[in-house]
Amino acid sequence: QVQLVESGGGLVQAGGSLRLSCAASGRIFATSTLGWFRQAPGKEREFLAAIRWSASGANYADSVKGRFTISVDNPKNTVYLQVDSLKPEDTALYFCAARQRFAIIATTPRQFEYWGRGTQVTVSS
Repeated sequence: QVQLVESGGGLVQAGGSLRLSCAASGRIFATSTLGWFRQAPGKEREFLAAIRWSASGANYADSVKGRFTISVDNPKNTVYLQVDSLKPEDTALYFCAARQRFAIIATTPRQFEYWGRGTQVTVSS
């Protein structure tokens, strides 16, 4: 089992930044994958970024490449998503997810077994 708790969301003006945190606990291995997704009302859950617990293999959705940065702090058991140059269309509920088993690449919700409850990001224009 893996438990995930997100934090760091909030209301920010366009152009601003936030750092989202995901505190992870349970059976996570160096080859496990931690990912960030978001979901806006009426839309499907969207992949943003993922990284292995060993901090290798980071990959990003094209839509956020260059603006979002994923990182891992193993001593703190935390995965971060730095979100910069925010736009109103980035408004969504942001989720952290975990996949225990090794995957060469994991970018779809079905590939992740564990999910947090999400943290809301609202960007005003």
